[in-house]
Amino acid sequence: MTADSRAPVALAWTGASGAAYGVRLLECLLGAGERVYLMVSRPGLLVINGETDLALPGRAVDVQQQLAAHFHAAPGQLRVFGQDEWTAPVASGSARFRAMVVCPCSMATLAAIAGGASRSLIERAADVTLKEQRRLILVPRETPFSAVHLENMLALARLGVIIAAANPGFYHRPAQASDLVDYMVARILDLLDVPHRLLPRWGEPEPT
Repeated sequence: MTADSRAPVALAWTGASGAAYGVRLLECLLGAGERVYLMVSRPGLLVINGETDLALPGRAVDVQQQLAAHFHAAPGQLRVFGQDEWTAPVASGSARFRAMVVCPCSMATLAAIAGGASRSLIERAADVTLKEQRRLILVPRETPFSAVHLENMLALARLGVIIAAANPGFYHRPAQASDLVDYMVARILDLLDVPHRLLPRWGEPEPT
């Protein structure tokens, strides 16, 4: 099955620090030909604009236009939804999306997902992903973790959620910050079964 024929990946950007992870993941998904449903929370928008040079606007339709142009997405490959856009496909289990990634994932979002709050589109999409037994990947970026954080992560892990904390490795000898970002993005792409050549695999020759 080609990327063009597969169901989209749902991606959410929330208010945790680590915007570079989410931006790079979107770039790689689009570059691999994947279709993406992107959700951006209001705190997530603030973090993106504070930590990157994207300077995204406030309206989802404008964010979609800007990101599609920035990453040279094909027509219809990227759809962006605001946090209160309840008519978005990801709000219903009848819609086709094969997995969801929250990257970066704030502790507030993680807690809401663990509690089944569904107060925003991101939380509802995660709830749909859980109830439909699709792959849900959360990428928390926080330190240190409190007992509350750890208990919420354990509860979700027991439900089958993948907790992929933003803890990059160093065996690939990173030379710059972007190498650390690529390490984490590569691990997420592996979990989504999306091919990439971002970094060498342990015990294998470096990609050329």
